[in-house]
Amino acid sequence: METESKGIIMEIRAGAGGKEAALFADSLYKMYSRYAESQNWPTKLISQSKDDLGGIKEVVFKIKNNEAYKKLRHESGVHRVQRIPATEKSGRIHTSTASVSILPLYENEGGDIEIRPEDIEIGFARAGGKGGQNVNKVETSVRITHKPTGLVVKSESERSQQRNREEAMTVLRAKLIQAAQEAKIKSIGDLRKGQIGTQDRSEKIRTYNFMQDRITDHRFKKSWHNIEKILNGGDFEKIAESIAKLCQSAPGT
Repeated sequence: METESKGIIMEIRAGAGGKEAALFADSLYKMYSRYAESQNWPTKLISQSKDDLGGIKEVVFKIKNNEAYKKLRHESGVHRVQRIPATEKSGRIHTSTASVSILPLYENEGGDIEIRPEDIEIGFARAGGKGGQNVNKVETSVRITHKPTGLVVKSESERSQQRNREEAMTVLRAKLIQAAQEAKIKSIGDLRKGQIGTQDRSEKIRTYNFMQDRITDHRFKKSWHNIEKILNGGDFEKIAESIAKLCQSAPGT
């Protein structure tokens, strides 16, 4: 189904490390967004939750291009940052994490996945953040709970309830397709623990070490320098291309 992918949904969540983790999640969001912009890939914010320092607790956004999944699919996993925060007076190094999840979007969204009306619970709320007075006066934000699986998705970027509902359903379908594929892989015994490209979000895949100005991918023991430029999206292409080639050459991926 990979060849049918028409884009991706990317989810970034702050992990261990409190506010520093949220700032790191924000840096990752900017890196992927700017990289997409450099590739002329349209992006669309679906939902985000920020803390009082401007960091991101969670962000969900869409990248619409059929090359996006091929180039970014191996970004799934736990990303770790090691740096001295600006607020750290003693100079102590902090280690924080953020998780990245990639969900492919297919031409036939949903495929054989059936979402019955009785299996979902839909709630509405006033959208937070920017968007003008209209957003705050009308309950446009949509939250959908898929009762059989417990999956919860949200969309708040659109100005209409209907459009946010459509976006939320797109995310839900992508999550259900992913879950069905993973269940199928497990059932036939092909899920290889610890192997490259398993998209296990509990797996630490990369460390961003600011003191050494080095990014290391632990799956291949490969490193790159110039962290600031890469996080600004400028040099991320060399990481994306390198990882894609290494994963293609790895057996069983």
